[in-house]
Parts: sequence; structure tokens; C-alpha cells
Amino acid sequence: MNLLDKPLYQTYENQVKDGLLRMYKQFEDSKQSKYQVDLTYQIMASAVFSANIEGNSIDLNSFMNMQLAQIKFKPAKEIAEIENLIAAYQHAQTHPLTEKTMLQVHALLAKNLVEPFQQGAYRQTKSGVFSTRGLVYLAVEPEFVAQEMTRLFAEIHQLLTMSLSLCELFYFAALLHLRFVHIHPFIDGNGRTARLLEKWVMAHHLGNQAWQIPTEQYYKQQQSHYYQYLDLGVNYYELDYDRMLPFLSMLPESLRC
Repeated sequence: MNLLDKPLYQTYENQVKDGLLRMYKQFEDSKQSKYQVDLTYQIMASAVFSANIEGNSIDLNSFMNMQLAQIKFKPAKEIAEIENLIAAYQHAQTHPLTEKTMLQVHALLAKNLVEPFQQGAYRQTKSGVFSTRGLVYLAVEPEFVAQEMTRLFAEIHQLLTMSLSLCELFYFAALLHLRFVHIHPFIDGNGRTARLLEKWVMAHHLGNQAWQIPTEQYYKQQQSHYYQYLDLGVNYYELDYDRMLPFLSMLPESLRC
């Protein structure tokens, strides 16, 4: 499926538009109040929750207290995972979204996830998603990853030049998240990159306040549903995007956090 196709968009709009507009207005108002959350803090929180989804055990309270105390009293590898992810978010904040900068972001966040030659580089081996049941999803073959990503970023380039309604932006950003995860272009770090990429697209259209939308927190809170809704087929060629609305609907719901 192409990113810029709009299958099920009308159904999506009918389901989420009113609630999305109301919740986004409340979100904007909260960011303009005297209790406005510091953007640097929110980036740290996003990184913590995104790492938690992948199994990192350091909670937000512990991480922020380590920052205050300047003492690292949790496993060094897990601390480094979060710090690397923060660096990746910061890089995205100050750079336009292109395939090159996305690879730079992966190189930053994957510093202690994969070998140096795999950081910021597409995988050269088969890859899938496993659970206690065994293999649950097999991604596209490695020889096709680069061409799939080139095609995806050609569509992203178009998306960044389009004038979008708020509802269209949330639809396309979540669909990009979904498509990226299904391509699974890296050995590791795909989920972290996809969640960052989703927010990066929104920030292009909405400005810095998009980085404060607590998407990662919501996905962590709804982790079982998050993984359930990502599962649209057993392999790249049997994905059923007619079942994608539950996943796309999670992004607007994150505004409730």
C-alpha cells in the first residue's frame, strides 16, 4: 500500500474528527498555561517511554532523578539506550526530515543496540518479529529494503509539501508509523525510529509543540493494544490494511494523556 493512498480515510475522519479537534484545542490551551511543560523534559519523557516499550526497565521518575542527582544508579546499558534516544530526538528537532537524516537518527539511537556497521544502515539479513509463539511476522527481504525505503521517502517528501487538515495529518503520520514498522528496515531500533518519525512529520506541520504530544507514553500505557493493532499479517506480502483503523485511531487518543 502506498503511504499517500487514503483507503478508509473517510471512515477514520468520521470516527475521530470531532474528538481530535476538541482534544487538540485542549492540548494547545494546556501548553499555553503557566504550567507549560518544558520541551526538553518532554523529549526526555518521550525517550524513556519509547525505550520502555522495547523492554527498558528504567521508569521516568528514576531517570529524571538520576538527571537531578547526576548519579547513575540503574544499569548503564539501559541508561545509555535512553540517552542515545534523547540525542536522536534532539537531532530530529533541528534537522529537516529526509532519508539521510532519518538514517542519522537511527545511528544515534542504535549506538548500543547494534554493531557500528549496522548503525544508520539498512539491514542485509532477514528479519522478523517474534513472540513466545515463535515467528509472528516476517518483514520484506533484505535485498528489497533500500528500494522500499526510497519509495517511502519519495512519498514522505510529497507529504511534507502538502497542505493538510489536522485530521489528515494525524492519519498520515500514524500510517507512516505503521508502514515503517512493516518494512522493518533495520536489524534493531525499528519501533523507536517509527515512533520518532511519526512525531517528526507532525512537527513539520505543527511546529515544536508536536514534540510535546505524549504519543510514546500512550503507546506504552496501551502496549498490548499497540502490538495487537500493528499485527496486520504474517508477512510483508499478506498485510491487510483494511484492518488498520484501530492502530491509526491510537494517535488522536494520545492527546488524552
